[in-house]
Amino acid sequence: MDRRKFVKQSCSLCVAAGAGMLMGSLASCGSVLPAYKTQVADNKISVPETLFTATDFQLIQPKGMYYNIGLKKEKDGTYTALLLRCTHADNQLTPAGNGFKCTLHGSSFDNEGHVTNGPAQRPLKKYPTQIESNQIIIQLS
Repeated sequence: MDRRKFVKQSCSLCVAAGAGMLMGSLASCGSVLPAYKTQVADNKISVPETLFTATDFQLIQPKGMYYNIGLKKEKDGTYTALLLRCTHADNQLTPAGNGFKCTLHGSSFDNEGHVTNGPAQRPLKKYPTQIESNQIIIQLS
């Protein structure tokens, strides 16, 4: 094989491999779970309890907020709301298995918001919740 043909084939392989890796990386950036989009009013978010008839976890996407909130229904019927922002580098977290993962530096958190893998050292921010007229109210302040 002559040099020109070798270089051309090598470059084509590198471009194809790079494109494949890039697509895999981009696919991991998004969440496979649909997010419930809602408004923030008076520093509160209202989420219908009916979202939890088939699942015990829901991603909440508040309008005007950069980070999603993970809302989990506990076995006792209460709800836990976690801000899905990495406490190490302020990166959006994605649900992963039984917790959340930061794609930036690899920090991971369990479903309660505790750090399971660094470099993050602080747990996720928890918001208080209450139920009013079949609505889950997440208090943001």
